[in-house]
Amino acid sequence: MVEFIFNLLRGITSIVGAEQGFINMWEAIRDFLELGGDVLFLIGILMVVMWIMIIERIIYFAFHHKIVVKQTVDAWNARAERKSWIAHRIRESMISEVRLSANRFLGLIQACVALCPLMGLLGTVTGMVGVFEIMAILGTGNARAMADGVSKATVPTMSGMVAALSGLFISYWLQRKAQAEIQLLGEHMTMDH
Repeated sequence: MVEFIFNLLRGITSIVGAEQGFINMWEAIRDFLELGGDVLFLIGILMVVMWIMIIERIIYFAFHHKIVVKQTVDAWNARAERKSWIAHRIRESMISEVRLSANRFLGLIQACVALCPLMGLLGTVTGMVGVFEIMAILGTGNARAMADGVSKATVPTMSGMVAALSGLFISYWLQRKAQAEIQLLGEHMTMDH
């Protein structure tokens, strides 16, 4: 599968004349993945999933949320009666539906941000197990073999932290954006007195 993706991307880049740059990039990524071990694949997949959800939320707030808010406010303003207890409950229900739409994937994004360092920790543990296995078999005299295990322990930790930091700030911003938008919607949906 990886070979198929490599050949496909290589063919695409050869059309635009960037084949050598692609090959250099591919080799650098391959070397990095070999240096950090198998856990880096999991961290990479987790980060891609997290960023797909983040991009979806950014697109939602940039385009679709305004339409949802306008429809909700128009539906509220079209009501003839906006004073009663029932009208108040209907208003809360409408705001709650928009809140659910605005908060979609935010919990999953935050879970991905929290999981990235844990996946890095998993890489640390597996790398250190490798170091201890080498020490048990070869003793402490083989520094090169131990260094390979240490790199497999530290690279996933760093990668997990970088992946988490890449989503941490945008996750917080999306959460604050959702809260602000819901508060603004509540202010636009006024009750009659």
